[in-house]
Amino acid sequence: MRVAFYAPLKPPTHGTPSGDRRVARLLIDALALAGHEIELASDFRSYEGTGDPQRQAALRTEGEAIARGLIQKWSVKKRPELWFTYHLYYKAPDWLGPLAAEALGIPYVLTEASHAPKRAGGPWAIGHEATARALGCAARVFSLSRDDIAGLLPLVAKDRIAFLPPFLDPAPYQFAFSQRTAHRQRLAKQLSLPPEEPWIVVAAMMREGDKLASYRTLAGTLGRLADLPWRLLVAGDGPARAAVENAFRKLISRTRFLGALEEDPLARLYAACDLLAWPAVNEAFGMALLEAQAAGLPVVSCALRGVPDVVVDGRTGLLAPALDEAALAARLRELLTDAEKRTAMGREAARFVREERTAQIAARQFRKLP
Repeated sequence: MRVAFYAPLKPPTHGTPSGDRRVARLLIDALALAGHEIELASDFRSYEGTGDPQRQAALRTEGEAIARGLIQKWSVKKRPELWFTYHLYYKAPDWLGPLAAEALGIPYVLTEASHAPKRAGGPWAIGHEATARALGCAARVFSLSRDDIAGLLPLVAKDRIAFLPPFLDPAPYQFAFSQRTAHRQRLAKQLSLPPEEPWIVVAAMMREGDKLASYRTLAGTLGRLADLPWRLLVAGDGPARAAVENAFRKLISRTRFLGALEEDPLARLYAACDLLAWPAVNEAFGMALLEAQAAGLPVVSCALRGVPDVVVDGRTGLLAPALDEAALAARLRELLTDAEKRTAMGREAARFVREERTAQIAARQFRKLP
């Protein structure tokens, strides 16, 4: 089947690494593994983050014009047989897919769509209403988080919603883990780290809002563990870097900031470390949590939104109640002081990803699309 793929929040061709770009690329891979022919419909970004109705209206006009252009293009060349949109919500509605799918008479499919009734009538009312309309005309909605399903049910019939667990290609992480000793020795020398101490890794962009809140929560959590030996390695960068570094100022002697890393060096970093810790404030699920597990690391996080869909509490990691620094610190302490438990959970984490969270498994759900 020929599939038109579109990601209104961030296209898979975007130059800045992020979880959204990563998931978009993984979805394309899974669709291809399912035997579909993929065409990137557009790289148009509909995201408007300030709540400016005039800007939202302008984006709507621009998006609808792009949709009309696509309809005209496909009227004279081979048209897609299905439209597939990834990640739309009130700040990044889909102005292209519903129009194009209706005009072409093809099914409209969504993945990772969310709907928040509290946004009705607010500064993002335009995007909120557009998202509701898109959900209403979707032939199928794949949800990457069970937490989002309740918000979809008032707009989408239950039989049109399917849970699609987050997934990745574990091969780069498995390969990195097979060379763990070499990677750890190299980093110990390069960063002047004691190899006998536990290394905690973080991989996240540095921006205002939820990401910065997670960094600050983590800093507060680690401040409660000053009596234990550990080192923190942070992979990430962004406009809030100064604020992030300031949050860790009291822990700076234990912390190394490594900047943003692409997939292969990030896989090697995971493999060299002992566990990943991340509060995941308001995150849909967190790709870094899945990546670290693929590299054989247990995860300590919070039981927020879709995190329980990617971290199996007590098996592949430990989850604390939402934003409870004391509880998060207690779970970190449990793993920092028990190397055998870390190793056992890391082994289970790798098995979990390998057996339950791969693109090949996701492709099974894409073999028969509406």
